Amino acid sequence: MTFPTPRAMGQRLGWGQLPEHVRDAIEGWLGEPVATATTMTGGFSPGLAARLVTASGRRVFAKAVCSVPNPVAPTFHRREILVASRLPAVAPTPRLLWSFDEGGEGWVVLVFEDIEGRPPAQPWVARELDRVIDALNALSADLTPSPVAASEIGDISSFGPLVGGNWIRLRFDDPPEVDPWVRRHLDRLIEAEERVLDVSRGETLLHLDLRGDNMLLTDGGVMIVDWPHARVGAAWIDAVGFAPSLSMEGGPEPEELIARLDATRATDPDHLTLGIIEIAGFFTHQGSLPPVEGLSGLREFQEAQGAVARRWIAQRTEWA
Repeated sequence: MTFPTPRAMGQRLGWGQLPEHVRDAIEGWLGEPVATATTMTGGFSPGLAARLVTASGRRVFAKAVCSVPNPVAPTFHRREILVASRLPAVAPTPRLLWSFDEGGEGWVVLVFEDIEGRPPAQPWVARELDRVIDALNALSADLTPSPVAASEIGDISSFGPLVGGNWIRLRFDDPPEVDPWVRRHLDRLIEAEERVLDVSRGETLLHLDLRGDNMLLTDGGVMIVDWPHARVGAAWIDAVGFAPSLSMEGGPEPEELIARLDATRATDPDHLTLGIIEIAGFFTHQGSLPPVEGLSGLREFQEAQGAVARRWIAQRTEWA
């Protein structure tokens, strides 16, 4: 396992850095001024992510972005508005209370209920992982069938990290520093990724970005936050995507995780291997690309997960 974890951080905006009209819109909905704002440092969003407390003591959590510095950030926030507004009350996720969208390249704001909680410790500890595993098993059941239609948010075929032909892109890009294991097995990896879509379809609403920093441990359980990437697909995909980050953050090896999750225990092992190969391709290819403006450390964060995933493939396939 890898630890300490590489850190990837968005360029967070403070409350006072938002344009006045955006602050006015939020306070107008709240019905009173914001007295204090505490910026949250985890995650990749380059905008506002802050716990707001009003003059009367009301607490909410707010996210806001525009197209600068990351032009795709508003798109992600718009997707999250759609998904979060449709999640069932039984799902362990914060409730979306209000949203605001200027359209185009303008500001997009989401306001959620504030959750008293914290991310899992790093390195992971067994009792916290037990709670997360229970929550993920429940979440998979609660979101099958998906409460949001694939026609509204897309199915897994629209999710590039899993079906985007990552290994063939790596061949075309031919970055100078590539794991020698990849060069030895690139033909096999490309052939495998051509089959992953056939086994990835399903009817579960998937988070598709499960990591420790998208989880909050509370007195009552575990909350799963940040849903902009959600798609509809096979239930096992979230587990395969989570496993590399868990190991990277000082948790158990991937095989131990998938042995404890209902969705992966119920899946053909060959299908899991195809999914692991393509997830590894995504992290490996993305980790080889130039830095992203506004997302410091992202490439190192991706490559660290790629290293875990490649080792996982080698163990499952015995490709030396």
